[in-house]
Amino acid sequence: MNALTPTEGQLALARSLATGGSRGASGITYVDAAAYTAPERYAAEQARIFTRAPLVIAPSALLPENNMAVPHDGFGKPLLIARDKDGQAHIFLNVCRHRGTRLVEGCAAVKSPRLICPYHAWSYALDGRLTGMPRPETFPGLDKAEHGLKRLPTREAGGLIWFSFDEEADFSAAETLANDFEAFDLAGQHLFRRRTHDVQANWKLIMDAFLESYHVQRLHAGTIGPFFKDGVTTADSIGPHQRSAVGRDSEHDALSSSDWAVLRGAITYTYQMFPGTVLIVSPDYINLMVLMPQGVDRVLVEDFMLIPEAPATEKALAHWERSWKLLDEGVFAAEDFRAAELGQQGLESGAIERLTLGTLEAGVRHFHDAVEAALA
Repeated sequence: MNALTPTEGQLALARSLATGGSRGASGITYVDAAAYTAPERYAAEQARIFTRAPLVIAPSALLPENNMAVPHDGFGKPLLIARDKDGQAHIFLNVCRHRGTRLVEGCAAVKSPRLICPYHAWSYALDGRLTGMPRPETFPGLDKAEHGLKRLPTREAGGLIWFSFDEEADFSAAETLANDFEAFDLAGQHLFRRRTHDVQANWKLIMDAFLESYHVQRLHAGTIGPFFKDGVTTADSIGPHQRSAVGRDSEHDALSSSDWAVLRGAITYTYQMFPGTVLIVSPDYINLMVLMPQGVDRVLVEDFMLIPEAPATEKALAHWERSWKLLDEGVFAAEDFRAAELGQQGLESGAIERLTLGTLEAGVRHFHDAVEAALA
């Protein structure tokens, strides 16, 4: 990490924290409870946001080698995340172009230069090309070039793999964010663990939790709360995305440092990629969370833990296992996700018509404004 340097944007957030931080909010605002509970609202979000916006699907580290593929069903269609023989990432529909059979079964990674359909053994290279079929003479005149796997718009930038269901999707913000992620060497990280949580809450309640630090010393009092300074936080925006920084319980001078290792020890940087992805940069590891809405009151959250290199010793393995257990099982599952589920239960009761946001929750306000703009 010592050879890496923070970007000017990351340093600007650190300078803001050094002077007390600010979220830029001047008063109370509100969010209608129906934004989390109305089925018609959820349907509109699926139709106008999740089928149009660029979406993060996985870290680059999910496919550390060429000629790898991972089936993925979280976004409502059978998808295939692939890296071809030249190292290029692709998102395909996981569907054979012959008779529509699912091409790769299960959810485990496949390492092979060819994907072979289990029904009639049509075979595809990892760049999507149809490379062969049994009895080709029985398909007179078939042009193999026109029968490759259906590829969706895909962009790999800064250590993340993005895709969209919309052929006109604009990936420019992903390219801008990539500069920040390169400063963390996100593309060079090792995938230590991944787990998918099934959370009985609206997807926006999960995003809300990572857009404010007001809850940290309350909800996380028994886990990570003591590591942070209450209310010392700041944020800015990159297109529809947000970049925030929270001061850890460290010396004030560390916030003014330009040394990356010192800054990462003093600040937790968090990136909220619209619509539903969160990247949390801890001092020595990174968590990526991808949200995949399944219904108005249900969301799958896939948590990826990324570390600088594969553990080389039992001591190193034990260290990372403790970190994984603390964040994935404790902070996220038992605290953040459980709070979202309790919030969903409360909102569905009809007890309140709107949520009240204070000045430390301006990130939540910004996010909901972006949702409203996308729906409009």
